[in-house]
Amino acid sequence: MEIINKSDKKLLKEYEEFAENSIYGNFMQSLNWPKVKDNWGWDAVISRDSDGKIRGTCLCIIKKIPIFGCTFLYAPHGPVCDWSDKEVMQDLFEGIKVLAKKYKSYQFMWDPPFEEKDKELTEMIRSMGFSHIDDAPELSTIQARNNYMLRNIQGKTPDEVMATFKSDWRNRIRKAGRKGVVCKACGKEALDDFYPMMQATGVRDGFSIRGKEYFAKMLDALGEDHCRLFVCYLEQEGEKPIPVSGALTTRYAGKTCYVYGASSNHHRNTYPNYLMQWTMINWALEDNNFIYDFMGIPFYKDESHPNYGVYKFKKGFNGEVVTYVGEFFYTFMPLRKKLIDFAQSIVEKRHMKHTEKLIENRNADTDA
Repeated sequence: MEIINKSDKKLLKEYEEFAENSIYGNFMQSLNWPKVKDNWGWDAVISRDSDGKIRGTCLCIIKKIPIFGCTFLYAPHGPVCDWSDKEVMQDLFEGIKVLAKKYKSYQFMWDPPFEEKDKELTEMIRSMGFSHIDDAPELSTIQARNNYMLRNIQGKTPDEVMATFKSDWRNRIRKAGRKGVVCKACGKEALDDFYPMMQATGVRDGFSIRGKEYFAKMLDALGEDHCRLFVCYLEQEGEKPIPVSGALTTRYAGKTCYVYGASSNHHRNTYPNYLMQWTMINWALEDNNFIYDFMGIPFYKDESHPNYGVYKFKKGFNGEVVTYVGEFFYTFMPLRKKLIDFAQSIVEKRHMKHTEKLIENRNADTDA
């Protein structure tokens, strides 16, 4: 293993090319991701074969823990390698141990995006000393475990993909256009149209949202080849176009991911979200991607849950539910971990109260 030399431009390029072209890659393992998470530090590990060719990489972002004088290491959806290759996994982990010592990390976490049903992989990582929570509850992990995806779309035409959608969904995509909805790939200039919809969606659905500058950082850091802002506008003759829905979407390592979405409280009968998804699916097909990932579907098994509508909407595109295995932890400082976990539990309770308050306000507005 080797620790990346951040000043070696040739090495950085070699690293990024490997991560971007690997089927195990993910946009959060790109060296550009730390530019988005710029309130964290970062470092990375490389594993090479006997010929010196990269066979695995692992980007870690590093969070300082105030008061406790230590850090938390996290490899989001990492590492990038064949997760069944224990030799490579172990080699990368040896590098993680070096980073943990360097940054005084009390704990390391990675969450390679393989499916929960791959029990052998889970046991292999456990054998390396990692702990893991089987069937972790919804919203208890940093990355959503339950996701909805169109898989195996590589090489298919738009007509072939659309033919698999439910008939109502195909009709609504077409109706959106007939009703005057146009979906555009935009730059940062459209954040002023997107962000108010993001705020409205957060209030309507009862969740906290990121600041507008975060979305600007994503667009800048990943670049237009890997991240785009899609905005749907309702265009009516003689009137200024009205933004009705939007999404921030990534395209990296053969996968297009619908990361953030928002919609207006108005003109919902023009079906902008259907056209928006179709436009982004076409963006995936243009790059010959093999996956279009609708991302999280929390509580999708509970038809009475407020979030069930998210699953119902995505299900109409006739993909499949993919449940990831979740998070693996390696603790370097057990006592400090207990203290930090206790402090975090207090913060989480306060966050839950804030979320409940948002939902109460939303319900009050609805009743009014």
